[in-house]
Amino acid sequence: MQTQGLYCERDDRVLIRDLDFSLENGEVLQIEGPNGSGKTTLLRILCGLSEDYEGDIFWSGQPRARVDEAFRQGTLYFGHLTGVKAALTPRENLRWILQLKGITASAALNPLIDQALQEVGLFSYEDVPVQALSAGQKRRVALARLQLEPARLWVLDEPFTAIDRAGVAQLEQLVQQHAEAGGAVLITTHHALELTGIRKLQLGLGKGTWRIL
Repeated sequence: MQTQGLYCERDDRVLIRDLDFSLENGEVLQIEGPNGSGKTTLLRILCGLSEDYEGDIFWSGQPRARVDEAFRQGTLYFGHLTGVKAALTPRENLRWILQLKGITASAALNPLIDQALQEVGLFSYEDVPVQALSAGQKRRVALARLQLEPARLWVLDEPFTAIDRAGVAQLEQLVQQHAEAGGAVLITTHHALELTGIRKLQLGLGKGTWRIL
């Protein structure tokens, strides 16, 4: 992914001005900044969930709009809301999400789903309605997607919310493994990440200015 001259303002306040950056396979880019600095806004713009911007966004060297279907198939977006259905079980939720990605439901899919749920600490909760789970368990259902969806780019907006210490360590490991396998990760978090080779994009420096460390 690459941006050129990205500009965004909200309520007459410039959040981002002339933002140029590239994210290559194998890289993790952490977006930092105080609350209200535009972190979530930037992620939504990059994922095509907001058109309130100026500038250019590229995917695989092509304008994102021209390769929108390939971009969406190759991207996993994890936002503030979990995106899971309360009336469904964790297994049913993940099967439904995978079908949205074009993965056909089959008997062979259930063992993979159950393994992913076990990896995020939800063993024996496969058939419990999500509405009966705690806030942290609901987020774990959504995070199980990371082990199932064949997405090259992960876009994670505060993924550690409501996750305990063991879950944090496990998620960090997943992010590290994804990058080492050639994937790319955009992530916002106030958590001090224990990752190697991470770059940082700092927002909120005043009048839309930014810097990459």
